[in-house]
Amino acid sequence: MKIKLFLCLLWSFWISAQEGFVLENTDKTVIKFKLINNLIFIPMTINGVELNFMLDSGIAETLLFSLENKEVDFKNIEKITFKGLGETVSVEALKSIRNNIRIGEHFIDRSHTVFIVLDEDFNVSQDIGVPVNGIIGYYFFRNHPIEINYLKKTITVYKDSSKFPKRIKRYSEFPMSVEMNKPYMFADVEMKHEKQNSKLLLDLGNTDSVWLFPALIKDFIYNRPNIDDFLGRGFSGDIFGKRSRINSLSIGNFKLNKPIASMPDEFSIQHLKLVKDRKGSIGSEILRRFSVIFDYSGRKIYFKANQHLDDPFLIDGSGLEIKQDGLVWEKEQVQVQTAKKNSAGNEVNVLDNSNNFQYKFTLKPVFIVSGTRKDSPAQKAGILKNDELVSIDNKSSKEMTLSKIHAILKTNVSKKVKLEIKRNGLPMKIDFTLEDPIPYIEE
Repeated sequence: MKIKLFLCLLWSFWISAQEGFVLENTDKTVIKFKLINNLIFIPMTINGVELNFMLDSGIAETLLFSLENKEVDFKNIEKITFKGLGETVSVEALKSIRNNIRIGEHFIDRSHTVFIVLDEDFNVSQDIGVPVNGIIGYYFFRNHPIEINYLKKTITVYKDSSKFPKRIKRYSEFPMSVEMNKPYMFADVEMKHEKQNSKLLLDLGNTDSVWLFPALIKDFIYNRPNIDDFLGRGFSGDIFGKRSRINSLSIGNFKLNKPIASMPDEFSIQHLKLVKDRKGSIGSEILRRFSVIFDYSGRKIYFKANQHLDDPFLIDGSGLEIKQDGLVWEKEQVQVQTAKKNSAGNEVNVLDNSNNFQYKFTLKPVFIVSGTRKDSPAQKAGILKNDELVSIDNKSSKEMTLSKIHAILKTNVSKKVKLEIKRNGLPMKIDFTLEDPIPYIEE
């Protein structure tokens, strides 16, 4: 699964002076969100226009990169440059201040700074499968405790910690630092047999379990087996590195067994300005297994395990990189229904037996292969970049979402799949076996 387009971005530029969000006329408010591939998406109104934003604790600023044909009145604009995680160095953007932002009825910032990314190729919607206009980070969390309930798909904003409900007693409390406007905590990383207490970024915008920076960890040795892989795309380019499984990650008494660790190469982090002693990140594949409360002001974080705590950690077993390549109109045949009265004199809809049909047109997604992992089952089976995915196990891809496709291809065991693809307009059928490329091996 490679939808981590900007999921591990880090900026090395100045932090603008702005107050952030405040609660108006209430002690708490609840915001509903959509959860797609463990990522949180919330509706956000900017200067009166509703947009779809991703919530990401791993970035400092609010970024906008797509308007989906909507018009927003931005004022007070100046040009700036970002530096981020990737192979190149910078990306141009516009800085707009004093924007009116509203999330829900009561969570409001009347003087918000937005950075507008000018690179038109940086469109994350095709890699997530839904329209995404931007991401919001630090200023969402800055002033009030934020509770994220992954099961209910709700965010509760509290005026302050005194407004926490009684059930806070069922949470485990940990110290948290906020450095360069991002949250950090210590957790125990156990590669094989020895635990190392490690400082990790709490990164809601990273779909992986754990990121580790080998160049910053003394005497680091990669677990075997491991694979070279594409880890995602930052504002400054593609991010490459290795993946393998580690024995465990422990947060207090919560032990998560055999998580998948992603380890970017030294070229991907060479331009980063990292906080002192940081060793990596905790991503959303870990965080989704809890209800989590971020309290930036109190420098604390709270965890309460949910029913997914012991879910296995799965990896894409195909080696396919898939993105959504727009939408197409598709004609569907629908049998005519007519209204008739039953014996009680009530009207009911019944199918017309005269074989009369009507046609309706609906928008359906198109999915294409954007790449394959080296030596993966998909690559060995001959699947190529730009092949169109038609069906999986005889089920049309047009009836799926990108999230559903990723879920089908993730595995920790061997299983066969049947794909139908289209190459240069010609259909092809390909079968191969999904395989976990990095099974954990005891030593």
